[in-house]
Amino acid sequence: MTEDTNKNENKNEANANITNKNEAKKEKKYVKSVWRSVSVAFILLFIVTSAVLASSSLSGTVPFSFQSTEAKAPDEVAQTAVDFIKENMVAPGTEVSVKEVSEEKGLYKIVLEVKSGTMAQEVESYITKDGKIFFPQAIDMDEVEAMKEESEEQESQEQETQDVPKTDKPKVHAFVMSYCPYGLQFMKAYVPVMELLGEKADLELNFVNYAMHEKKELDENTRMYCIQKEQNDKLTDYLRCFLEKDDYESCIESTGVDSDMLEACIASTDEEFNITELYNDKSTWSGGRFPKFPVEDDLNEEYGVRGSPTFVINDKVISVNRSPEAIKDVICSAFNNPPEECEEELSDKAEQPGIGSIGAGSGASSGGQC
Repeated sequence: MTEDTNKNENKNEANANITNKNEAKKEKKYVKSVWRSVSVAFILLFIVTSAVLASSSLSGTVPFSFQSTEAKAPDEVAQTAVDFIKENMVAPGTEVSVKEVSEEKGLYKIVLEVKSGTMAQEVESYITKDGKIFFPQAIDMDEVEAMKEESEEQESQEQETQDVPKTDKPKVHAFVMSYCPYGLQFMKAYVPVMELLGEKADLELNFVNYAMHEKKELDENTRMYCIQKEQNDKLTDYLRCFLEKDDYESCIESTGVDSDMLEACIASTDEEFNITELYNDKSTWSGGRFPKFPVEDDLNEEYGVRGSPTFVINDKVISVNRSPEAIKDVICSAFNNPPEECEEELSDKAEQPGIGSIGAGSGASSGGQC
């Protein structure tokens, strides 16, 4: 009996410890979430107010400046901030105290301790020297920019360390959906590389075996497939035009694509792979949502393609930054003896997702996929 009682007591104690740990986690999460949510709200409010005041200042109706003519003592201003936080920003019972006050960027920097139950969090806030404008949290833009650069450098290093198989003439597949924003982004970065290395490597544009963007995607997939198959010398010109304008009719005309030959290819491809028939029979759709595009089923299965874009070099799926230079570099790394074209520098800025001009990228990388 005593043994059973001890077991029950030990079990109860263990359960109590787990409960206490869970409660502690909840308290910590609560402190962070409350501060973050309220901080965001006040930052947004401050931005709107600043815009209004700045506009008024420009019109000459309200003088607006962070340079206070009524600077107060640091401790007095810090206490003003604490009182404001307790009254407006945290739940009743939350403890707020000042740990440190210093001057920074023409403002008072206050290190606060926000405590709820047994959990506490330190927060850095700022306030004008007259105690009139409070900044719950500050964003160091230089730090954010540095983090962005570090992330891009790390991504570039990861790309460089990928073990890309080498051959005399690399075989490259770029699987896309023609209206997927990220597929369009990849194509914009891929086209300059196709133009540069098209005679040195076997560079193909391929298509995911289902569509996510209505019937127009099936039609455009087939159109691009046929231009590549029968009028390959017109492909990159057509892609440049389509990626910018999303107007296949004018692009066919302006790039000199033989429309009769193209229509014949589209009709025969549709008949061979039952593209329209499969579209009209929704019972065949992938997951009941996406019509099939089985033109390159074999390649999709071989490389395990699950989305747009999927990039394959010498039978290996590769992750790459979506800039022309990054794509060129990884393809050039797949040559046993890279050609002199690999020395030419292309744009190192990642292209923008969606329809738009090639070369208009912001430089922000993207790993999105349809």
